[in-house]
Amino acid sequence: MASTSNDSLPISIHNINPKVLECEYAVRGEIVALAQRLERELLTNPGSHAFDEILYCNIGNPHSLGQQPITFFREVLALCEHPSLLERNEINGLFSEDAIKRASQILKQIPGKATGAYSHSQGIKELRDAIAEGIKARDDFPADPNDIFLTNGASPAVHMVMQLLISTEKDGILCPIPQYPLYSASIALHGGTLVPYYLDEASGWGLEISELKKQLESAKSKGISVRALAIINPGNPTGQVLTKENQEQIVKFCKQEGLVLLADEVYQANIYVPDKKFHSFKKISRSMGYGEKDISLVSFQSVSKGYYGECGKRGGYMEITGFSADVREQIYKVASVNLCSNISGQILASLVMNPPKVGDHIYESYCAERDGILSSLGRRAKTLEAAFNSLENVTCNKAEGAMYLFPCIKLPEKAIKAAEAADTTPDTFYCRQLLNATGVVVVPGSGFGQVAGTWHFRCTILPRENKIPDVVSRLTDFHKAFMNEYRD
Repeated sequence: MASTSNDSLPISIHNINPKVLECEYAVRGEIVALAQRLERELLTNPGSHAFDEILYCNIGNPHSLGQQPITFFREVLALCEHPSLLERNEINGLFSEDAIKRASQILKQIPGKATGAYSHSQGIKELRDAIAEGIKARDDFPADPNDIFLTNGASPAVHMVMQLLISTEKDGILCPIPQYPLYSASIALHGGTLVPYYLDEASGWGLEISELKKQLESAKSKGISVRALAIINPGNPTGQVLTKENQEQIVKFCKQEGLVLLADEVYQANIYVPDKKFHSFKKISRSMGYGEKDISLVSFQSVSKGYYGECGKRGGYMEITGFSADVREQIYKVASVNLCSNISGQILASLVMNPPKVGDHIYESYCAERDGILSSLGRRAKTLEAAFNSLENVTCNKAEGAMYLFPCIKLPEKAIKAAEAADTTPDTFYCRQLLNATGVVVVPGSGFGQVAGTWHFRCTILPRENKIPDVVSRLTDFHKAFMNEYRD
């Protein structure tokens, strides 16, 4: 039998790529691993803990928590995946007329009607046409299907752009703090430098241009060439929605400083407050009179979020504008290395950006499903926000959009010292204690970045609405006990 000692194996923790060691991804980190162990223990030994189920509030994964798929989208996907269904007599009794029509149209656009075949590396042209039409309808500005690269979710698109922008550790990317750890992880993996800019918690996680300028100049003074500015709107983990005026300031800043604007817009459908509206950065830049030669912009969209929540289908795209022809050739070459994104995800991305319209037979039932999900998410966000703000030493900004709340918790010095003794951060200590006592899974703020000396955790609004009272009661009871135990 071959030896399994570390010394005899050709690869070890000491000789793997150090960039991999540097990379971290908190939303599936230590706390989640512990939650999964506890869940297995509950299955094998019911009653072994003070709770009977794990309540996952750690990741934006709606269907895993009971959200149902949009019927029209799944009907179209089913027919595209199994085209022979269209030839059966009973088809009209099983599927809506609109789904049959849309699936038939899409299948005509797929070579060989085969969803199991490779496509063009940017994605099927006709599906990109549909997405371009959807972008135009959203923004009132035209979109070119040749600017669209269909990807397996937004994450591979972000990695692709980081490959393009980062060549050495002296290449920097301005990223919000707090930030979704995809950005810090991808920058680390590709060997660049994360240049942080801090969102202002006191003003509802606002973005100040003065902060961008300060961090840009600080990076330059260290010899870092800042290549791009990443924006997440609506915010993750912070849930804010940028104002149009703030977006215009950001576009102007990128134009003046010669930065590529990376617009993470995957939560564009998730807006919960009446006084805010989503505007794409492309729409903002075009309305300011900036065209292809004025600003380089990459917009990311995904089928994983919104009201559709189709995380497992791995569909998404990036729209690239303001890049020269020779650079675009290199982007296409990198896309070609991956051959193509999965066809089901491509189809779903086209449906998300080109859903049923007024006059379609299924329009009213589609709207009812969409609006039902979004209104429920809004209620859940409001309930959790109020619950967090009722806790001692906890403050929480409003979730204007996205799927998360990021409350700030002022921890007693005794708890901070207990965390030090346990060799962990204070927010991780709190989240671990919460999980062990209640089965509620949230992610420590240190996994997203936070102002030094402050502590947070990210909580999704995604558990079923009838589970939210349980989340609130478990967390409330735990927090009271925690504060009593560690009160200074």
